[in-house]
Amino acid sequence: MTALHTDRLVLRRWREDDLAPWAAMNADPEVREHLGAPLPREQSDAAVARFRADLDRRGWGWWAVEVRDTGAFVGFAGLDPVDDGMPFEGVEIGWRLARHAWGHGYATEAARRVRDHGFDVLGLPEILAVATAANTRSRAVMRRIGMTPDPRGDFDGPTVPGGPPRRNVLYRIARDTRA
Repeated sequence: MTALHTDRLVLRRWREDDLAPWAAMNADPEVREHLGAPLPREQSDAAVARFRADLDRRGWGWWAVEVRDTGAFVGFAGLDPVDDGMPFEGVEIGWRLARHAWGHGYATEAARRVRDHGFDVLGLPEILAVATAANTRSRAVMRRIGMTPDPRGDFDGPTVPGGPPRRNVLYRIARDTRA
């Protein structure tokens, strides 16, 4: 698995020293606002184990994101097949950053690089994104990377199993419509 680079970021394989800041992100209620309850450390570590296995197996997935100049871990970004049970199929793009990394344009920069990798290297014909309707920050990133809403794919679903339903919105971008 090769790392992906932007002017300011490196999207790379997960390291042991990412576990603590990743767990801190997942314990932050503001970071988890649109994702469900904060995660305990065991669940956070288990997620990284899955991310590593997917990267090893496929060569793509959820990469750790670090700031190139400082080496600081700031979150994750990547691509993953849509979960079973969703009302659509395809490959989804996503990102999550630590609160201290918000407002610097890192999510958009990482998402553009991931989008381009999906189209140019993986040959994907289309990439999807899902967010809760209230997640205006992620929806803004989706628009900035050229995605458009597909209201036909919007759905109500729990953020966590057994949780209350929330409106989720679907965005799409096709390879030939990328800006």
